[in-house]
Amino acid sequence: MKHIVSMAWLAEHFSRQDVVVVDCRFTLGKGGEGRSFYEQDHIPGAFYLDLEQDLSSPVMEHGGRHPLPDLGALSIKLGEIGVTAGVKVVAYDDQGGAMASRLWWLLRFLGHEQVFVMDEGYKAWKAAGYPVTAEKPLPRPATFSPKVQRHMLIALQELKEKLGSPGVVLLDSRESKRYLGLEEPIDKVAGHIPGARNFFWKGSLDESGRWLPAEAQQERFAELYPDQELIVYCGSGVTACPNVLALSEAGFPKVRLYAGSWSDWISYEENPIATGEE
Repeated sequence: MKHIVSMAWLAEHFSRQDVVVVDCRFTLGKGGEGRSFYEQDHIPGAFYLDLEQDLSSPVMEHGGRHPLPDLGALSIKLGEIGVTAGVKVVAYDDQGGAMASRLWWLLRFLGHEQVFVMDEGYKAWKAAGYPVTAEKPLPRPATFSPKVQRHMLIALQELKEKLGSPGVVLLDSRESKRYLGLEEPIDKVAGHIPGARNFFWKGSLDESGRWLPAEAQQERFAELYPDQELIVYCGSGVTACPNVLALSEAGFPKVRLYAGSWSDWISYEENPIATGEE
């Protein structure tokens, strides 16, 4: 797989100078829990990046529940933990790869191609008997030079202009109940963006929580075509990222993220809302 590494691979490589490991564990609604888990134990040498403190900006009226972080501040943070050209970054979490995929997407958005998600997650790592520690790594100051890949992102206005256009497909990454508008436990309004198709992000994983291989990802997205422009969203732009990763594994070249996602869409009263099957 292009973007996934096994626990066995990481166990052999985590101590190398050209590998930076990042713990991205985070529990929605329990802000400090992920960092607390990290401080208890983590993969040796792993740094911690927090979804809301490091990988998002503060919430405002628009922009969604997890707006993209300030890219300058993030670039400084990445440099502080040793991310620079030629370094492989491996992210992990305990949320099926959702939080790790957020860092994966951000690094690729900033032009760093050598970034991967560890398969299965930290609990599986620990259960398999691989080493853990409570010791925090020393900073590894370096210069991270971002090269923003603007084409990976779509802004609200462009999305509205493209709704319903031939060759453009919108993918909603949330659970079907939220997509259908049957329930909405987080955001103020239920439903989905008109025209969107539902591909729940956990469909990227098998029953044991491992990432599906490329062939299985291709089967999952069999109704889509490589020449289509695929726009992916979720509730706040986080769990859309594993779908972006899965689409890349499956070989789709034109995939863009609507970072504000549903929580941004509904912050504008004039935006249309759909419910039920499309």
